Amino acid sequence: MGTATPEIIMAEFKNELKAMILYAAEKDQPEGGISDDEILFGPESRLMLDSLDALQISMEIQKRYGVRLPDSKETRRAMSSISNLAEYITTRRK
Repeated sequence: MGTATPEIIMAEFKNELKAMILYAAEKDQPEGGISDDEILFGPESRLMLDSLDALQISMEIQKRYGVRLPDSKETRRAMSSISNLAEYITTRRK
């Protein structure tokens, strides 16, 4: 077996984040799954996540990955999609 490439590792991490978001927000997976770049919050979102979901997700991220998500514009940008969230967490992970 070869070593996993950074792309494979990131894809696996994004899948892990998708499952974690559904778990933390107590949501069912939408039809066709969640794409890496789809909007997670707001009226355009298929998940229709709200501020309470954001709080639950940020608490789960802190518990699992040791990364705090303060209430800020930066956090809202980070949580806008799976791709943004994965990048945010990997650059701040302890």
